[in-house]
Amino acid sequence: MASGLRLRKGDEVVVIAGKDRGKRGRVQEVHPRERTVIVAGVNISKRHTKPNPTKNQKGGIVEQPRPLSIGKVMVVCPHCGQPTRVAHRIEDAVKERVCKNCGEAIVVEEST
Repeated sequence: MASGLRLRKGDEVVVIAGKDRGKRGRVQEVHPRERTVIVAGVNISKRHTKPNPTKNQKGGIVEQPRPLSIGKVMVVCPHCGQPTRVAHRIEDAVKERVCKNCGEAIVVEEST
C-alpha cells in the first residue's frame, strides 16, 4: 500500500460524488502521488483518434476511463456489502485493513 492510501488495485468501490454517483466498479490503477484512482466503467470519456497506418491503428472514437479523486470513492466491504471507511489492525506483526462497519478484514482478490 502506498503512502497512507486506503485503496488498492482490485478493491470494489462505490462513487459517492460527481456525475457517476452510486456506480460501483473495481479499481484498475492507483496513482498515489496524484491521489487518484481509475475505476472500471466509471468516469468514461471519449477520445477521438486519427488512424495511424505505421502502428496499424484504426481511427475513430475510443472510450476510456479517466482518473477519479480518491475522495470521491469509498471501499465496499466484501463481507457486509456496505460502503465503509477503512481502519488498520496489527495482529502477529501483520498489518491488515479492516471494515469500520462489521470489523472484518478486507482482503483483495487479485484477478489480473
